[in-house]
Order: sequence, then structure tokens, then C-alpha cells
Amino acid sequence: MNKSEEIRKLATAMKERDEKPRPVVIVATLKKQGIAVSSPQVSMVLKRMGFRPRKRRKSGEVATVSKKVSKPVASRGAQMISVEELIVAKRVVNQLGGTDRALAAIAALKRFES
Repeated sequence: MNKSEEIRKLATAMKERDEKPRPVVIVATLKKQGIAVSSPQVSMVLKRMGFRPRKRRKSGEVATVSKKVSKPVASRGAQMISVEELIVAKRVVNQLGGTDRALAAIAALKRFES
């Protein structure tokens, strides 16, 4: 029994079924067959076969919304806030260094408006 060959066979079969061969799935499937393999081992075999891992987002990057969401989210009062506005608010909070600093900045801004 060659573990790498078993991994390659399973990955090829998954690809033929239009499934993405993921190490977690392959490890679980081979475990049911009585073959013990590790996730890093599967990852290396898949990499050598030409399957590349998914690209990860950079820290602080917001995922793009595939559908245009226009359903507003209820807030404390009668005001309605959309999902897009929440995403923008999250970016601002991250730029200011957290919700406490963002709330302090909003409170200071409100004092200037009055």
C-alpha cells in the first residue's frame, strides 16, 4: 500500500466528480478505508499534483458581497441601517483601532455638532 498513491487516486476521482479535493475530506475518506494519513501529507501530495490551496484574504479585508443586499437592519430606534452601511462602519472601526475608540470619536464629533 502506498499512501501517496491512494491520495492521488482519491483526488483524481473527486476531480472527475467536479468536487474540490480538500485534505480534510481526503483524510476522513481514507480513514474509513483504514489508511492513516495526515493533513499536511495530503496537502503536499495535492500541491505536487497541481492542486493549489485557496487564496486567503488579507487581514482586515472585507469579503465582497455577491448579491446586492438592500434589506435594512433594524437599529435601536426607528432608523434603519443597511448591510452596506454596516460593512463601511466595520472598516471605520478597524481603522480607528476598535469600537471603543470609534465610539469616543463619534461622541466627540457629536459635541462639535451641537
